Amino acid sequence: MEPRPIAEVIAYVFVDLAVIIVLARLAGRLAVRLGQPAVVGEIVAGIALGPTLLGALPGNLDEHLFPPDIRPFLTVLAQLGLVLFMFLVGLEVDLSFIRGRERVAASVSLASIALPFGLGVLLATHLHDRHDVAAGEPVDLLGFALFLGVAMSITAFPVLARILSERNMHRIPVGALALACAAVDDVLAWSLLAVVVAIVAATSLTGVVQILAFSLVFAAVMFLVVKPLLRRLVAARQRSGRLTPDMLALVLAGILLSAWIAEEIGIHFIFGAFLFGVVMPRQGAAELTHEVTERLEQVSVLLLLPVFFVITGANVDIGAITAAGFGELLLILLVAIAGKFVGAFAAARAQRVPRRQATALAALMNTRGLTELVILNAGLQLGVLDDTMFTLMVIMAVVTTVMASPLLTVIYPQRVLERDIAAAERAALGLTDAYTVLVVVDDPDADAPLVDLACDLVGRESPAQVVLTRVVGRTQPKPEVASGLGADLLLMATAGEELRRVARRVEARGLRASIASRFGDDPWAEVAELAAGASADVVLVRRGWGVPEGTTDAAPWTDRVPSAVAVVHGLPGDRDGAGPITLVQDGDADGRAALRLAAQVSVGRAVPLQLRAGTGWRAGRRAAGVGESLRRAGVPVAAEGEPALPSLVVVPAGAPDDDAPAGVPVLAVHAGTADRDRDLDETLAGIGGSAPSGQ
Repeated sequence: MEPRPIAEVIAYVFVDLAVIIVLARLAGRLAVRLGQPAVVGEIVAGIALGPTLLGALPGNLDEHLFPPDIRPFLTVLAQLGLVLFMFLVGLEVDLSFIRGRERVAASVSLASIALPFGLGVLLATHLHDRHDVAAGEPVDLLGFALFLGVAMSITAFPVLARILSERNMHRIPVGALALACAAVDDVLAWSLLAVVVAIVAATSLTGVVQILAFSLVFAAVMFLVVKPLLRRLVAARQRSGRLTPDMLALVLAGILLSAWIAEEIGIHFIFGAFLFGVVMPRQGAAELTHEVTERLEQVSVLLLLPVFFVITGANVDIGAITAAGFGELLLILLVAIAGKFVGAFAAARAQRVPRRQATALAALMNTRGLTELVILNAGLQLGVLDDTMFTLMVIMAVVTTVMASPLLTVIYPQRVLERDIAAAERAALGLTDAYTVLVVVDDPDADAPLVDLACDLVGRESPAQVVLTRVVGRTQPKPEVASGLGADLLLMATAGEELRRVARRVEARGLRASIASRFGDDPWAEVAELAAGASADVVLVRRGWGVPEGTTDAAPWTDRVPSAVAVVHGLPGDRDGAGPITLVQDGDADGRAALRLAAQVSVGRAVPLQLRAGTGWRAGRRAAGVGESLRRAGVPVAAEGEPALPSLVVVPAGAPDDDAPAGVPVLAVHAGTADRDRDLDETLAGIGGSAPSGQ
């Protein structure tokens, strides 16, 4: 056959890329609608474009769409996508996940690798006779057995982290434990695979030792030399305020050079890309990590990885599987699923992890996803797997990935998950059965007066605590292949450090302080969930916080919170709070909540409370009666003839605050569930029944 002109080759590649991109996006969207990660749909689409579906139709359509002389060009693009993906996998490996969980994480990870590895080796001895020739070359039993063992042992960290993130399970102990186990599993499994590849690639024992020695030197240079140099990227990102093209070019060059060095050593280029991701800076690098991930995924997810799935699918022919092949598939699935499940479950139970959590952990450790395809393609290139074995293992990878999410839903129903999230929140915050003020801190420095007001809202309640929270909004969409969870957790950790500094302000007032940083696209949903979990009595926020840009009315969002919500408008930092508190009286639920909080602040600041009658024919009479009840409760109430410039005006939600003195902050109060259930007499009795706090 005459070689095609280069112009025709280029045109063919362009058409193929267009077809691949469109089908991958459509299949990915369909997978998401079915409750699966988008990557599952893209993998299935790649398989469908090969002999399994397109090639099974009349006319050899797969050969016409992807001719043999065009595939080498697509293969280069596929390998580039694979390199970028392996870098992202390494970038997500963060061993800080295991802090405080070292023993359990190590036990579960070792067991979930050792058992499936051993079972895989045993299965290989049974299957080798029928798969001892690949691409016309004999397949060594040792290489085949070791490779099959590693392929059974892998856990896909990105898929696992994505499932946890989408179900909010990373906020409960079993989710954090799963992340820790997967992080350890990733490091151990990839290291084990590097050894296996060295054994397969080498022609002698001396060659194996040489490859392993060079690999250790390579890893040492990456950690001791390259990693410290890469820390300069964090400082450069902070100076520029963004990821510049020069920074991204440096990262890309490092990825490709690391991949080339690994290939030259003899341990496959995927390890070099993975290792470069592992040595990327973590401390203070949340923004850098997120931006690098987003930029690379724009190329990798949309263009390169779908080509990798097509190249993978070209070697998968499900229709060619015989009855004996389906029997082998059942054995492979049994070993893969049972090995991971039993190993992780038994180790978790041995470490006294509760049964439900241990079962969920075992199901999560069974996710394999795209990571498994990477290993299988390496085995195909090394001549360890024949086409039939490759097909069977790809099916196993898809099945174990697809089953993870629905299985987890059965093991961990939503009602149980919500219960455990609430319990985890209270445990993490160290909350006790106490009067709780939750204050939303948007800017730790500018919101210092807001934190002081939160302390004042405690009044004379005892025991009492102030919960400081910050919701970090996502400014960029979630990555599709990488979970993005690592960057999210780094951002939350940074927010937590800032809140800890503010917490000292609370503790200086003699109050207990707890912190909770959240990451979410819906700030009020996060606050509502946290307030419910903390059994908060009042939530304090700045006016305009958490509402769409250009909107100032928070009422539609505050109604989602079960606690009373106090929205402050205009909180200058230079006021000393020595002036009285002015309360605009009203008789509805919001008015009763405003009365309660105004009395708390009055007592907390040790300043008088000025009562101002609201609207209605009974307003004046009600205000007089309220004033007398407050005096009996020990709340200082200013006499009518003693007007003074207030330090704070408290109004029921919806009441006009236009006549508040200039520069005086206004606190608009939305009633919580408890305030709506109490009448005025019960509200006053509650104020009178408060015990002195000793402040």
